[in-house]
Amino acid sequence: MTPFGEKMRKLRMERGVTLKQMADEIGVSSAYLSALEHGKRGRPGWHLIQRILSFFNIIWDEAEEVIRLARISHPRITIDTSGLNPKATELANRLADEIARLEAATLDEILVIIERRRSKTLAAGSPSDAARRRRSVRTG
Repeated sequence: MTPFGEKMRKLRMERGVTLKQMADEIGVSSAYLSALEHGKRGRPGWHLIQRILSFFNIIWDEAEEVIRLARISHPRITIDTSGLNPKATELANRLADEIARLEAATLDEILVIIERRRSKTLAAGSPSDAARRRRSVRTG
């Protein structure tokens, strides 16, 4: 299950909504919605996310969180380490080899380290972050 799928399931359960009811309302099949929840489909597109937010009547901070979860919920990713430090390539490969065997606590530790680094980078307004924002503005 992906972080987005987990959140969707939680929202459905809290509101007592079945997969079929939600699927009918947002215009997708219940099989697709189930696959999305279980991480068997890639992350949803922007229009589907908007329909889901509308269906659950989610706004503001909670909507931003759902959008963030969708963005980090692609179940099959590719990491391009070309041009990076060789340790980045090693890390990506070792993580790919070991991720299925890592316990939840270990995953939490790794995520805390990454989030801490991300927060420091954002606070410092790193040049690479600024360049990424410029590219994002240019491409849409």
